[in-house]
Amino acid sequence: MEQLESNPNVQHVTDKSITYAPAFKLATAQAYLSGQTPMVFFLSAGLDADVIGHEKPKHCLKRWRNTYTTHGETGLLKEQRGKGSTGRPLGEKLSTEEQLKRAEARIKLLEVENDFLKKLDALEKQKMQRKH
Repeated sequence: MEQLESNPNVQHVTDKSITYAPAFKLATAQAYLSGQTPMVFFLSAGLDADVIGHEKPKHCLKRWRNTYTTHGETGLLKEQRGKGSTGRPLGEKLSTEEQLKRAEARIKLLEVENDFLKKLDALEKQKMQRKH
């Protein structure tokens, strides 16, 4: 980990992942598009295949190449994770049957809640009558 963190092409290292510098990602993607193999570029950048894994350059480059093709240079130079996430699907994307099931479940929940509040109100009224 210390060896990797001392490399200027590496931004951050944990037990499970390596975050590469944005400039390195861009240069690697451009080098690949000009015909250089991923492993050669990683090795020339001082990254040992035995340390990072022999398949890692290929997997990283696939992601970076897709990002570069889709978003250009800024896609690799700016952090993109979490951007444009669709999150939970909205109600209008649910089938009519699924919408009905959810509505029925919500109605049942509200009915139970309403019954509980009525019982609570009755108990409070009884308590108030005892005090008088």
